[in-house]
Amino acid sequence: MHRVDALPADDPTPGWFHTSRQREPKQPLIGDAKAPWVVIGGGFTGLAAARQLALNFPNDQVILVEGQQVGFGTSGRNAGFLIDVPHDIGAPDYIGDQTIAKQILDLNRYGQFRLRDLVEEFQLADAQLRHSGKYQAAVEDKGIAVLEAYHGGLKKLGQPCEIIEGKDIPDHLGTSFYRKALYTPGTMLVQPSALVKGLADSLPANVTLYENTVITAVDYGSKVVLQHATGRIVADKLILANNHFGTHFGFLEDRILPIFTYGSLTRPLTKAEQDSIGGKDYWGVIPADPFGTTLRRTHDNRILVRNSFSYNADGRFKDGFTKRFAASHRTSFERRFPTLKQVEFDYTWGGGLGMTRNGAGFFGELRPNVYGALGCNGLGTVRGTATGTLLADLLAGKRHPLTEFLLASPKPALNPPQPFLAMGVNANLRWGQSQAGIEA
Repeated sequence: MHRVDALPADDPTPGWFHTSRQREPKQPLIGDAKAPWVVIGGGFTGLAAARQLALNFPNDQVILVEGQQVGFGTSGRNAGFLIDVPHDIGAPDYIGDQTIAKQILDLNRYGQFRLRDLVEEFQLADAQLRHSGKYQAAVEDKGIAVLEAYHGGLKKLGQPCEIIEGKDIPDHLGTSFYRKALYTPGTMLVQPSALVKGLADSLPANVTLYENTVITAVDYGSKVVLQHATGRIVADKLILANNHFGTHFGFLEDRILPIFTYGSLTRPLTKAEQDSIGGKDYWGVIPADPFGTTLRRTHDNRILVRNSFSYNADGRFKDGFTKRFAASHRTSFERRFPTLKQVEFDYTWGGGLGMTRNGAGFFGELRPNVYGALGCNGLGTVRGTATGTLLADLLAGKRHPLTEFLLASPKPALNPPQPFLAMGVNANLRWGQSQAGIEA
């Protein structure tokens, strides 16, 4: 019997969750249950896997287990970008090997289009999915060099993109802070918590979702037996779609890192405040520096500010961190919008990412009757949707060219042992954030 030694626990103030449609969560499991298929994790990956399993095996029952409420955890805490183009920060042109880059582009778009089709099919208007593109922006020389290199790489890959000079940026973003931006039109923007709530409420009839149901132990025998507070679940096959929490189920313990990043969401801007800054009414900015600030202007005229990182080894929130990082968000917000200093934040929260040293995720069989799609490296919206769907197809005997790409891709690299791991990760996070300069 393997004991699950860390249980999901996120801070109580995720802005996307509280500003999206309130829904009645599904009841937790009381007592025992069994099914041919059990999926752990009610985020983008788990929802995609459960949906596709149900479609592939319409006569089978699929159980989907979520430890918190759908939309409250990691999938509802990201910045809401559905990004298509690859971005390899280890390559001089940020594209690298073009054959691999084209496969990554196809994989990202597979997840993108799957989400777009589901939003249209089930009329998930609350998701606020819009084909807005994204801006990657810079203010310092090193960031501008990144944009120029990436612009060249995207051109070689044959992807549409446009450099926007600083004098024109206020017409797009309502701020004169940035010196240059790279616009790519293929990104879609969403309200992430609203999207996963809608996906959960539109699952096929042969999926049973249990929320607020925490797995405490697992027996990996001829049948997989999962224990929870009031009973057990017996599965023929188990799919782990819980990102870094998969490590607490006995797999990839030394390969996936729980790195947290933090966001704040302002109150809605008044009409006068909107008019004072101008710009488009819905946009998203990612930083040229990986440790810089991500920005969104939302459908309800709030501004999202997202930056700062921490290594939370058990994958759970830490008391006091949101208050500390809200101060960084305030500084970043006022740098970009000095005329909006009176606009307060309504919410500040953290969210965990499943990161690996080499940027590779895991896809496939973990052990007999146990499978996983884990380690999304900050791309859980599109990558999780794609890998969850493709894993369910693989289990139904359906082979897609992208499946072959995933199975042949490198696996997550091994991390150093503790305490050297924590020391190294924390030092790298501190150094990266200190080097971001005013990009932060």
